[in-house]
Amino acid sequence: MMGSSTLISSPIMAETVDTMVRDMGKARSLGADLVEIRLDYLKVFNHNEDLKTLIRESPLPTLFTYRPKWEGGQYGGDEKQRLDALRLAMELGADYVDVEFQVAQEFIDSICGKKPDKFKVIVSSHNYQDTPSVNDLGNLVARMQATGADIVRIATTTLDITDVARIFQITVHSQVPVIGLAMGERGLISQILCAKFGGYLTSGTTGSGIVSAPGQPTIKDILHLYNFRRVRPDTKVFGVIGKPISYSKSPLLYNEGFKSVGFDGVYLHFLVDDIANFLQTYSSMDFAGFSVGIPHKEAALKCCDEVDPVAKLIGAINCIVRRPTDGKLFGLNTDYFGAISAIENGLRGLHDGGSITGSPLAGRLVVVMGAGGAGKALVYGAVQKGARIVIADLEYDRARKLADAVGGDVLYVADVDNFHPEDGMILVNTTSVGMHPKIDETPIPKHALSFYSLVFDAAYEQFERFTGLPAPKELFRKVVDDSS
Repeated sequence: MMGSSTLISSPIMAETVDTMVRDMGKARSLGADLVEIRLDYLKVFNHNEDLKTLIRESPLPTLFTYRPKWEGGQYGGDEKQRLDALRLAMELGADYVDVEFQVAQEFIDSICGKKPDKFKVIVSSHNYQDTPSVNDLGNLVARMQATGADIVRIATTTLDITDVARIFQITVHSQVPVIGLAMGERGLISQILCAKFGGYLTSGTTGSGIVSAPGQPTIKDILHLYNFRRVRPDTKVFGVIGKPISYSKSPLLYNEGFKSVGFDGVYLHFLVDDIANFLQTYSSMDFAGFSVGIPHKEAALKCCDEVDPVAKLIGAINCIVRRPTDGKLFGLNTDYFGAISAIENGLRGLHDGGSITGSPLAGRLVVVMGAGGAGKALVYGAVQKGARIVIADLEYDRARKLADAVGGDVLYVADVDNFHPEDGMILVNTTSVGMHPKIDETPIPKHALSFYSLVFDAAYEQFERFTGLPAPKELFRKVVDDSS
């Protein structure tokens, strides 16, 4: 399978030339295609000598950027000296230089007739407030191209994940090579999907903690978490929708799984504020399926064209699949299947597989923490298997309503700690306690956990729904173990 031609650039932002040379070697060893040398970060810069050293010592093609403070960089000195340094970089053998749109015409006019064949000028524009409309972005790119730019770079600020769709539109339809990146965690998908939509390059750090733009991923994640080299125009896009979402290990599982079965897909983190707006914006067949996390499970159900009957009963979904025949969205709740079977397997394990016939949940008392989307799924699933249910939620009325619907009981959260009517109870946590950032917390005190014969924390998969292929379960177990 042919991968993307989009390059991976690594920003080199050290204070000394020696450190830059070392960092360039690290970028190459991690898999970068070129280095972006940020001259504005050097504490001392001797133009002729240092540029020669950096070009000579670089193990990768070089892009020189000398970003002034007025465009978000570090340089506050004389403008003529700054542009002279970039011209000198070109003369000494740089592969690219980046100049800001505001001075691009002047710079490009000054090198007219002197430009080496392989050398390219990147004209850049940074917007630290927002992401303009498609019309405004299109006009900006046209004006930037008119300066004589070989490549246009636009970086915008992502206020909502739907902003990134406008960057993709510009990248796909532009007549000139475009680097289009949306800054911030909501814009992370621009750094990966630029390979699908024809972006000239993406940027990834060596992992040193210095980023040249907010939300920038590491080279390691670009290549190995998201399988960037496998992403191409036909690649189907999947992802986990949530807020917060960066803690989720789902991209690791799915991308490893896709690769192992030869499926042409990429799976991303989607930090979403408004799920209806998100699904309306990313409505093309390219965006083929989504896992739905907290807090969107109930709102997601209303966004689907069709919903599985069990999911409708539960009132929440955790999986959306776009039908390839008509593009309609089908919602279902795999929390219900996956979690219940995992609990049953855990109980069978406690009895060494024993001689249990039917569901080992039958007749057991299950305490469910949380009456939201995942909680509802667990409750309906457990009741179907014959379990008795007690529900606790910070919103007592929500717990009461769910308990009444299934013939269960309800507890105040404060009373769960000392609730111990019988041995062999099962505790199911569907709240965000134990998830990032509360990773060291438990939903009830540790001493109270001893009342339960099995404790289950909900985590689920929809691999087979997305791919139509069997899930590589052994691989998933290994990935989870290795990343723990």
